[in-house]
Amino acid sequence: MAPEATDANGVLFESDTATPDLGLKKTSVQIADDTPWAYDWQHVIQVPFLYVFGLYGGYLFLVAAKWQTGLFTCLLHLMGSLGVTAGAHRLWAHKAYKANLPLKLILLLFQTLSMQYSVINWVRDHRMHHKYVDTDADPHNATRGLFFSHVGWLMVQKHPEYERKSKLLAMNDIEGDPMLRFQQKYYITLLLLVNFVLPTLIPVYMWNESSINAFFVAAVFRLLVTYNMTALVNSAAHKWGHKPYDKNMLASENSLLSLAFVGEGFHNYHHTFPWDYKAAELGSSIYNLSTMFIDFFAKIGWAYDMKTVSDELIQKRVERTGDGSHNLWGWGDKDQSKEEVDAAIRIHPKDD
Repeated sequence: MAPEATDANGVLFESDTATPDLGLKKTSVQIADDTPWAYDWQHVIQVPFLYVFGLYGGYLFLVAAKWQTGLFTCLLHLMGSLGVTAGAHRLWAHKAYKANLPLKLILLLFQTLSMQYSVINWVRDHRMHHKYVDTDADPHNATRGLFFSHVGWLMVQKHPEYERKSKLLAMNDIEGDPMLRFQQKYYITLLLLVNFVLPTLIPVYMWNESSINAFFVAAVFRLLVTYNMTALVNSAAHKWGHKPYDKNMLASENSLLSLAFVGEGFHNYHHTFPWDYKAAELGSSIYNLSTMFIDFFAKIGWAYDMKTVSDELIQKRVERTGDGSHNLWGWGDKDQSKEEVDAAIRIHPKDD
């Protein structure tokens, strides 16, 4: 049974909306109570070790590793990032599009490469984040501070409000998927194999890299970078940026973060319309590599049923709840210059 919409602080799926422009009737709130943090000592110890060893790996990346290892590390980072953004996030958490079996397998492998819990656990946390954003049921509640929303939430046990409300969260579509159940069951084994064993062995045997460089660069440093790029969406994108779609939420637009993390920085748009497969008003571009990835597989028939939002609804929402920073809501806006219209490339145009 899913929570009642009146209990929600944000929308998750289209069915959660209650206004003509796809919002909630009530204004979002930001709440953090004074419940003491219950530390998870295992992660309190593990997280600093990841940072120390990861930074050492970063040093080796710059001064000691072979160029092939550096390129391999960047490729693994990109694969892990896409596993989070195009896979766990847009495909499984938001059901923003559908994928056939080969693409699901690719995304499941990529997501395992990110070492950010199993897809089932990732989706549960993320759905709670959207449904109860910036409240105590949000696992990385941004109102508890920048450190907490970035990494501190991993070092503490879940808030009682999370535990209570997560029991009501709709997860049947995820927990009933045999592929995702397989990953959940064998997650530790898969994690060790794809994140540590293979990234160490491949450079050693393929281009004679040292095992020290391979392990600390391609495995540990790469995981540190991938995690922090993901975490910036939870922390920085809930603190800095514009709010052209909904000024009542903390989630903000940050194009620099979108460039760094394959298209996930358009966060005000994403929290306003979370089921849009683009996670942005912007489509395929260097600022949204995740959308480019999905669009490529759509062209070969592996991705389909992509959901998006019409310009008309975006305009209505911008006018009702935006902070005024959205200068151009879409094609045909009255403020769009003639130069921009003339410069636009139109594929298979028809007379207007």
